[in-house]
Amino acid sequence: MSIGKTRTAGRSTPTRLRHELIGPAHAPVIVALGGISADAHVCAHDADTRAGWWESIVGPGRAIDTRSVRVLGVEYLDADARLDGSPDAVVSTHDQADAIAATLEALGITRVDAIVGASYGGMVALAFAERYAALVERLVVIGASHRADPLATAWRGIQRRIVKLGLETGRAHDALVLARELAMTTYRSQREFAERFDGDPVLAANDAAFPVESYLRHNGEKFANRFTPARFLALSLSSDLHRVDPSGITTPTTLVAEQGDLLVPREQLEELARELGGPCELVDLPSVHGHDAFLTEPERLGAILEHVLSTVSAS
Repeated sequence: MSIGKTRTAGRSTPTRLRHELIGPAHAPVIVALGGISADAHVCAHDADTRAGWWESIVGPGRAIDTRSVRVLGVEYLDADARLDGSPDAVVSTHDQADAIAATLEALGITRVDAIVGASYGGMVALAFAERYAALVERLVVIGASHRADPLATAWRGIQRRIVKLGLETGRAHDALVLARELAMTTYRSQREFAERFDGDPVLAANDAAFPVESYLRHNGEKFANRFTPARFLALSLSSDLHRVDPSGITTPTTLVAEQGDLLVPREQLEELARELGGPCELVDLPSVHGHDAFLTEPERLGAILEHVLSTVSAS
């Protein structure tokens, strides 16, 4: 396992991201990239036994098996905060790709066998393949496309306005909580919310508390306790600025469409599959969980990944 430092946007070209590289020396390398809240700690290992953000998918004996492959996790590039708490630079998915390429160079890795990216990480994977085709053998892109869907941009735009209002009024933490609560309603499916939270409210003298509210509040607080407004604003905007030219991506690609995904409709992935410049397959991930299925469906997603990556550990 090795760890590097993060360089921020708006400065010199980043040379190295904070990262964790685990698995046998000289084994094939897979880069694992998650959503904006993911970090370099993908799974537990000897040097850090805490559960990672993709613990159900990555690790010994799991779909991405760290006994036979090396897994690189990175902490995304973000921007420094101005005095008012807002980011001091715009960060693009191509900036993330540049930083990952620089990190690979610093590690002496000349080519990776696969990049597996979900959500924002899928956007970054596509940007990397567009710019650094010679450095990656294959892509697995889960719940991400060549550009943001306009409705997804609308939802994220409201979240950013909430956080900016919080900065202006001195309530940045509360604003981050509220923005994340709104985000959670887009990460899960309508069906899941109906099945989990269709209960009666608890009435008070002049108000009511609904079952879904405590779930949203818990997730909002958890996020706000470890994220800064500047980092959230930078990465949220990065998601909406994301653009790649599919025809310029020739790396063999597997696209995974998550059932009920409100942020990345299957129709958008069908369009991407038609326009990619290299071999592509589009597979479906059945789930009631929507966009977050890459976190909540380890068996189903694991089976897809094991099939796609079956030649990696043997290479």
